[in-house]
Amino acid sequence: MNTFRRNRRLRRTEKLRQLTRESVVHVEDFIYPMFVQENLHGKEEIAAMPGQYHYGLDEFRRTVVDIAELGIPGILLFGLPSEKDEQSSGAYAERGIVQEAIRVAKAEAPDLVVMTDVCLCQYNPAGHCGLVRGSEIVNDESLKLIAATALSHAVAGADVVAPSDMMDGRVSAIRETLDEAGFANTAILSYAVKYASAFYGPFREAAHSTPQFGDRKTYQMDPANVREALREAADDEQEGADMLMVKPALSYLDVTRAVRNQTTLPVATYNVSAEYSMVKAAAMRGWIDERAMVMEILTSFKRAGADFVLTYHALDATRWLRAEGGGR
Repeated sequence: MNTFRRNRRLRRTEKLRQLTRESVVHVEDFIYPMFVQENLHGKEEIAAMPGQYHYGLDEFRRTVVDIAELGIPGILLFGLPSEKDEQSSGAYAERGIVQEAIRVAKAEAPDLVVMTDVCLCQYNPAGHCGLVRGSEIVNDESLKLIAATALSHAVAGADVVAPSDMMDGRVSAIRETLDEAGFANTAILSYAVKYASAFYGPFREAAHSTPQFGDRKTYQMDPANVREALREAADDEQEGADMLMVKPALSYLDVTRAVRNQTTLPVATYNVSAEYSMVKAAAMRGWIDERAMVMEILTSFKRAGADFVLTYHALDATRWLRAEGGGR
């Protein structure tokens, strides 16, 4: 009589491994973040993020068609304005860069899910996510501008607005503003759990949003905390969020699992800039198998409980999956 279990039986062939695989990555799991820049023609590669670009609206128009044809379900837009001011007025301008990009995306690929980052940091000289009063990033005064930004995106045609500022009460302010203006069907993907992370470094170059003083630790979360993450997620759900996000992804798999276990809402995770750039840098030096590593990382997000993933690897991963027939 056998005294041990032969677990290897189900690993013997690739087909058996596929049959018993618990977590599977599909093209439909991806949202592709994009940076659109005012007054730019064509595109410019972001030095700290090889293979990622600042897009002018002309090149963005062409690229968004390609994304839709690949079958990627959606994009997340970040805007880089040509001018900044203390009221972050470019964030909620009717003809702001994100608002114009939304219109372009909806004209070229109507079925593509257009998500928009809702924040003030790219639009004010201080590079902070809320209004600055002296050396303080003020909460309640910021909510009106954050809600106005979300509304301007909805008016332009966004399907989903995604507040990333981490001001207390912003989901409630956005939901109330959208509903009162007749945009009850515009969904909110809340950056519910956003840590004050060192993994954002390349993004701040990409978004031209490096803080000009201090840091973001008074509003983004301490990386040491998990119970706080559950409070933040529960608050945003109660305030009217339709989906919840954990950011960053790779070092916070435990947090994604904890949020997944707490809520029945869809949960996303954001595979952030440094997580992407570290893989790219190692691959460019021939130190790793990029394809194998990226797919393993993406699988870990699904295994942790993410329903979908915002990732700069989306284009590459989609092509790999399509090539092997794994895109559904």
